Amino acid sequence: MGAVHLLFETLAYATGFLVYSRLRRSRGDFLDDSTRWTMIVAVVLGAAVGSKLLHHASHPAELAKRWGELAFLFGGKTIVGALLGGLVAVEGTKRWLGVRRATGDLYALPLVVGIAIGRVGCFLNGLADRTAGTPTSLPWGVDFGDGVARHPTQLYEIGFLAVLGIALLRGARLGPREGGSFRLFLVAYLAFRFAVDGLKPYERFAGLGGIQWASLFGLVYYAGSLLRHRAAISPSSMKEASSDG
Repeated sequence: MGAVHLLFETLAYATGFLVYSRLRRSRGDFLDDSTRWTMIVAVVLGAAVGSKLLHHASHPAELAKRWGELAFLFGGKTIVGALLGGLVAVEGTKRWLGVRRATGDLYALPLVVGIAIGRVGCFLNGLADRTAGTPTSLPWGVDFGDGVARHPTQLYEIGFLAVLGIALLRGARLGPREGGSFRLFLVAYLAFRFAVDGLKPYERFAGLGGIQWASLFGLVYYAGSLLRHRAAISPSSMKEASSDG
């Protein structure tokens, strides 16, 4: 990992934590300290495992050549894998602890901010970061040092996250249902990654890259949850609720 990338990754974690702390003070948190820290440990471990697994699953040819190298096995990570691994871990931990309320809303905006800052480091790290897109003739193509203009997919992601962050802030002011902010974040981000990773030079399986397949599986699960959430707050359901009351 380059020094610039490490700097921005550190800034991403620090800024994300500051945003989380501020949101928690302003919005409150129903979890007690013991439960909160148990879930934080679970999500960190799940994210670390998911990030590594999906990264290596997305590069099977390289994994087959270097599976005996510890530095390689412990290196490399992907945000989608971290999100899905963390999600699985925290949902399992919630079941174990008996927590039935949604707990992800406080993390949605910090994740948006942290990922956006981290992508600046990815962009500045160039081809070594392996997040640049395929060659393009579009006028905004970027030469990352090999003389080839490529899709600046990192910048695409930063722009997308800026729009998503605004949507999350507006939704918070309108008082969304519990869990709505995190559902919106995850579904929107996975949909974006499914689209933008089609512009990256990854190995393909049945026409899709490993991260695209993971994003698709996540969307199948979470899009259904989001649709149920929208149905629950639809005008017709609200009207029925008021007539029953």
